[in-house]
Amino acid sequence: MNTLLKNLGAILVLLGIVCLAVYYFGVQVNGLLVAALALEVAGVLSYILINKRLG
Repeated sequence: MNTLLKNLGAILVLLGIVCLAVYYFGVQVNGLLVAALALEVAGVLSYILINKRLG
């Protein structure tokens, strides 16, 4: 469980990248850009905070 928690930030960032790829290659809806931005920011912040605590 600790390993999954340490990688949660990276997983969120990758989900944000998937949203950007879907936007670029598929449906161009502004909601995907907002979701990608939210996932990227949440992923980076959670990566920093979780690895600082579990370090």
